[in-house]
Amino acid sequence: MSGHEEERDAFVERLFMASLGAMDVMTVYVGDRLGLYRTLAEAGGTSSTALAERTGLNERYVREWLEQQAASGILAVEDASAAPTERVFSLPAGHAEALVDPESPYAMAAICRSIVALGGAAPDVVAAFRTGEGVGWESYGTDMIEAQGDFNRPWLVGSLATEYLPSIPDVHERLTNGARVADVACGVGWPSIAIAQAYPKVTADGFDPDELSIELATANARERGVADRVEFHTRDGAAEDHDRDAYDLAVVVESIHDMSNPVPVLGSIRSML
Repeated sequence: MSGHEEERDAFVERLFMASLGAMDVMTVYVGDRLGLYRTLAEAGGTSSTALAERTGLNERYVREWLEQQAASGILAVEDASAAPTERVFSLPAGHAEALVDPESPYAMAAICRSIVALGGAAPDVVAAFRTGEGVGWESYGTDMIEAQGDFNRPWLVGSLATEYLPSIPDVHERLTNGARVADVACGVGWPSIAIAQAYPKVTADGFDPDELSIELATANARERGVADRVEFHTRDGAAEDHDRDAYDLAVVVESIHDMSNPVPVLGSIRSML
């Protein structure tokens, strides 16, 4: 075999395996969005009929999904020789942590959700190559907004305010005594929520130009019981109407490198402190 043929075959295999992986991502997305993994984890083991009843979904679709998940090794099946509607499927504990617990450091459902969202925006990206125009955040839809928040959620909820900030003595002292925090480009709100939970005297304001992100952040704050001390606002980080000298700490998570013009945002943050 020539060098060209070896190179070709290796590349074809690479793309084929990547395609299989992409198909796994798509089916994980289905299970995540429809709550199938969570229901399987709660049930311990279930048939397609029982799972369809518990989730209110079509049994035939659920059965096809279960069969594919078992064939690809994501789910376990108790007796593959049983009748199709009587086979019992279960979610292995290690897989459950990756697919069901959004605050586990091993959570992977969010990244699968983001890959599907990227695929949905691909036609807009292709068009942008022709026009030179940008592709707005809204083009990626709710899945991407939620996925971005969930991707950072494990370390924000688990470490930001319990390990990282306490390791900076002057910041920790000020937060303990009741600082005011600005969460710029807050997304769905986990940085300020985590800080408010760890420091009961803190108040925080989150800012983001994306309306859906602010809606989700507000709901997250209510769910975590800190809505009385954390508020979210639909506003650009570079807006000139931010309160000057009003905040003791500003946090900006996973966003400066995504800004087309970060300097005004950084200047605004400086004026807020």
